Amino acid sequence: MKNIIVCLLLVLGMAACQSGSERETGEPETADTQEETDFVELTESQFKTAGIETGGFSIRKLSGAVIANGVIDIPPQNLVSISAPLGGFLRKSELLQGMKVRKGQVLAVIENPDFIPIQQDYLETRSKLEYAEQEFRRQSDLSKENVNAQKALQQSASELKMLRARLAGLKERVRTAGIELSGLENGHIASTASIRSPISGSVTVVNVNLGKYVNPTDVMFEIVDTDHLHVELSVFEQDIPKVKLGQLVRFRVSNNPAKEDLASVYLINQKINDDRTVRVHCHLENEDHNLLPQNFVKAVIETGASPVNALPDEAVLDFEGKSYVFVKDSAGERRFRMVEVSKGISENGFTEVKMPAESRESPEFVLKGAYALLSKLKNAEEEE
Repeated sequence: MKNIIVCLLLVLGMAACQSGSERETGEPETADTQEETDFVELTESQFKTAGIETGGFSIRKLSGAVIANGVIDIPPQNLVSISAPLGGFLRKSELLQGMKVRKGQVLAVIENPDFIPIQQDYLETRSKLEYAEQEFRRQSDLSKENVNAQKALQQSASELKMLRARLAGLKERVRTAGIELSGLENGHIASTASIRSPISGSVTVVNVNLGKYVNPTDVMFEIVDTDHLHVELSVFEQDIPKVKLGQLVRFRVSNNPAKEDLASVYLINQKINDDRTVRVHCHLENEDHNLLPQNFVKAVIETGASPVNALPDEAVLDFEGKSYVFVKDSAGERRFRMVEVSKGISENGFTEVKMPAESRESPEFVLKGAYALLSKLKNAEEEE
């Protein structure tokens, strides 16, 4: 019995030793395997064939940029809603959406019986004014000869001022209605009035048809003048300190992304919107009649050059959606480690590189041959 107990103790002891050995040796091996996946070491022959060149950061002045979205827009004065100020029935209009119109062109003819008494009042008031002017001159002459009382002259002057004011008001009302004053001055009274375009541009909205009654508040047509388009951008509040008046803006519209247009920053709003953006108003460098109001825009605002840590473009690798560089490892002359980095501005063959916070300050980078190192590293992983 004693021999059996001794044998059991020996077996358990050997099992415990084996388990402990596995724990001690297994974990370091896993760590070594994980660590080694970021390293690649070359033979002297491979090093020469790959053309490896190393070096430190270059301090380069690269143009900063702010990315923003926006739309092509027009000034408020270039978008006009056309209505009939006194209302009436639409008797004539040949407008269609997309048609070009000139300033002063007749857009529609409106008929309204109320136009007639307005014109009658105008003609009657004009006639009374002519009589009042004659009466005032007569009273002035009599006053100089001390024939009449001063009160009569004052009454005549008051009547003259009142009629002049009334005629001016009626004249403005006739003009607003669209009635031709030239015909009215000749005694011609009409029940129709012409609605004319206040600007040159394109018809974008037609809301009426012949015979329809339009109220003074109804919008019959909308006309837009696209000769002075601008770019209205929405810039995130954290980027606004970088944006200055006069900076160059490069933009592309959604319906023609292959073509790049230029603008410059003209106004920066002083209000932050609910979506934490600020409106930036940009003027086009050259008028482009192919642009349309409300075209969606993707833009880059060039915010000026500033010194940054940069590497040649070929030293910065894009792999599986991330950016990497190779740095020289202190363990060997031809041993390199792949490090994930953040890219910044790219310009003239150089890219701004931001190292991770835990990285040492002045690593030696692989400036040429980085792709060869990446290929060897990934091939080694596949073989494993």
